Amino acid sequence: MTNKTIRAADALLEAQKIAFAPFIFQSSVTLKKLGVFDLIFNSRHEGGLTIEEIAKKLSIPLYGLGVLLEFSESADIVCKSEKRTYELTKTGYFLNYNKAVSVNLNFTHDVCYKGLFHLDEAIATGKPSGLKELGQWDTIYEGLSKLTPKEQQSWFEFDHFYSDGIFEDALKRVFKNQPRLLFDIGGNTGKFALQCFKYDENIQVKIIDLPGQLNKAIKNISDAGFENRISEQEIDWLKPNPHIPNGADVIWMSQFLDCFSEDEIITILSTCVASMNADTELIIIETFTDRQEYPMSKFILEATSLYFTVMANGNSKMYTSSVFEELISKSGLTIKEDLILGQYHTMLVCKEK
Repeated sequence: MTNKTIRAADALLEAQKIAFAPFIFQSSVTLKKLGVFDLIFNSRHEGGLTIEEIAKKLSIPLYGLGVLLEFSESADIVCKSEKRTYELTKTGYFLNYNKAVSVNLNFTHDVCYKGLFHLDEAIATGKPSGLKELGQWDTIYEGLSKLTPKEQQSWFEFDHFYSDGIFEDALKRVFKNQPRLLFDIGGNTGKFALQCFKYDENIQVKIIDLPGQLNKAIKNISDAGFENRISEQEIDWLKPNPHIPNGADVIWMSQFLDCFSEDEIITILSTCVASMNADTELIIIETFTDRQEYPMSKFILEATSLYFTVMANGNSKMYTSSVFEELISKSGLTIKEDLILGQYHTMLVCKEK
């Protein structure tokens, strides 16, 4: 047995926390929604508030507030002083105010929570068995444009939080050789295309994506006044014999390939190779699990793999860099540059062999 240094009582407590993890999660979401965490934190300089004062200020029944706060105290999210006033613990503070935690919490609650009940089925079948809790689609990407506004907001905030921060550094490398036509594979809402238009006044971008995402991206770009510099191509990479046109100086894929299985990744990359010439650069941005400096980052990425399993498509994950290196080589590409961007990301600049 590993972890021999931990006391049996402590190990048992951790096991019980896992057993009751949904209770901790839902009670935390509820306290956050009700404004209890905000009120407690904002009252810290006045010595905090008692449960009766919190209930009165927020018009919450005393019984319901009591069971929530009692359990959250046991979960080390809030603590109670000798004067019976409540404070947030450090864990409670990060739970309520840390941006990354909030993004992950909302994504889990609004997109994944109900579907995770079907994880065993997803493991057995290789299908996103939990997706039926959101809608009747083969993959979540088909249904993104049909999710409720709250589900869409939580999904896109999660997706963008782990990509937008590296755009500034990435653009410097993307435009190193002054490209004139960039293919944005999996363009999503058009955020990266908009960054390209603002960075270089001559760049033309073709977004290649599913119809629902294309409609959203093209609208956002047109609303921003760049309709003369954007083009589009509908594609479903899971259908036989996908094809993209020739002519790109740069093919860009940011956090896109992790949405596919290894065989599907080879199909996508091989399709791109068929459209490339000797000067075309294919740039891949990914968050590899084996390149994370902090255990927390690896933990988040591996949790995201379970989202892919049960909700997104049933057969993809957050990969290691060594797996991607092999897939890239099998697809007829060679890695020319291997760059670290920010806390999570790697940029691989590839060319045809």
